[in-house]
Amino acid sequence: MKENIKFWLFSLVLIFLASCQTKTAKHHADIAITNANVIDLETGDIAPKDLYLSEGKIQAILEAGAKSDFAADTTVDASGKYVLPGFWDNHIHLRGGDSLIANNKNFLKLFITNGITTVRDAGGDLTHSVMDWKQQIADEKLVGPTIFTAGPKIDGPNSTWAGSLEVETDEDIVHAFDSLEKLKVDFVKIYDSRISGENYLKSIQEAKKRGFTVSGHMPFTVTLDETVAAGMDGIEHLYYIMKGCASNETEITEKLKSGEMGFWGAMPALMGAYSDSTAQATFKTLIDNNVFVVPTLHIGKTLSYLDEVGHSNDLYLKFMGKGLIKTYEGRIRGALTASEEARKSRKELDTFFGHLAKSLNDAGVQLLAGSDSGAFNSYTYPGISLHGELQAMVENGISPLEALRTSAHNGAKFLGQTDRYGSISEGKVSDLVILDANPLENIENTQHIYSVIKGTQVFSKEQLNTLLDEAVMP
Repeated sequence: MKENIKFWLFSLVLIFLASCQTKTAKHHADIAITNANVIDLETGDIAPKDLYLSEGKIQAILEAGAKSDFAADTTVDASGKYVLPGFWDNHIHLRGGDSLIANNKNFLKLFITNGITTVRDAGGDLTHSVMDWKQQIADEKLVGPTIFTAGPKIDGPNSTWAGSLEVETDEDIVHAFDSLEKLKVDFVKIYDSRISGENYLKSIQEAKKRGFTVSGHMPFTVTLDETVAAGMDGIEHLYYIMKGCASNETEITEKLKSGEMGFWGAMPALMGAYSDSTAQATFKTLIDNNVFVVPTLHIGKTLSYLDEVGHSNDLYLKFMGKGLIKTYEGRIRGALTASEEARKSRKELDTFFGHLAKSLNDAGVQLLAGSDSGAFNSYTYPGISLHGELQAMVENGISPLEALRTSAHNGAKFLGQTDRYGSISEGKVSDLVILDANPLENIENTQHIYSVIKGTQVFSKEQLNTLLDEAVMP
């Protein structure tokens, strides 16, 4: 009898201990971000939250201060800070040949120090290096943003950019896409320097046939409606949108086909023939076909005023390296030797594009924030220029919230990555930026970075400054 009582008491003790252990058991988190003002890019709402991150993903989102059973290895106190998805630069270039590989690799640090956790590389001639960096970044062996790359561009014979896949026949187009599939690129970029209108449209169709997202320029020998009908997903720059908004687009297209008019000669004629009714019909076509537009306003303004604005004291020059700075000379020379009329026209076009970006946004066309930074694009610096692009949008009347959506939110939508990126949601990749101040009140606050989270990596302000110091090139 006594033995039974002892056994019974012993069992109760075990049950009690097990119960206590269950109540105090903790879920493990690699990183906890506490008391964060989380910005919802869909609604603009801001709510205080505690975020728990594990294995590079957002494991849980709780009300700030709520009791939880999470134990974190690292805690970031985000009291008074603002958190949103890491920025995306949706149009950059990693290019310039073998001699500039080190310069381009150095850009990767500049993106992270500016809170940019993802970039869309819109074509270049360093594909093998880019693919290597992409994998190293994914493995967290190299500091840098997630890279979605187009690899080499598709263009016509004697194309402007080195490394382009040149197509002149149907067989060329098939071979070009075979190459892109072998390279395992993330999307396709088509350029307009030498490609015929017919091969341009065929290339878009081939891209869609093979399941690629496709973006690009547009030869003026085709219309915007033809481009959209062929299946284009994204229009890079506003020249081509302007053409589709002009009442004389068909007439100008025929003049381009006959050689009677050139690309730059068409600009004043198209700008002068802008028609609101034509534009609204074009905007509806873009919306109905889910076509995104990349305005690249910041580089447009930078290049339009090269004849007036000096850049010799720019902070970011020291991160470029002499070899890359040398690639700026062509555009600078062109700006300084242009006629007074050409300079005036370029500035008028820049102003027009600002208004056009606002009109596109007001109509509901989906915009993508892209800097167009990289070799040959004078004084448009990787990293910081994305912030310049967001500011340019706001300066032209787009709200800060709408401008912010054009970065990570729309970037993820464009590339079909919304299951992993674009919002702060449970299960999504933990690429985050923590800001010292509210960017919805002042878009310049996107530059006031407190910390960057890239997957399982946490970069404090001090570490970001160190990374920036390491990016100085001889």
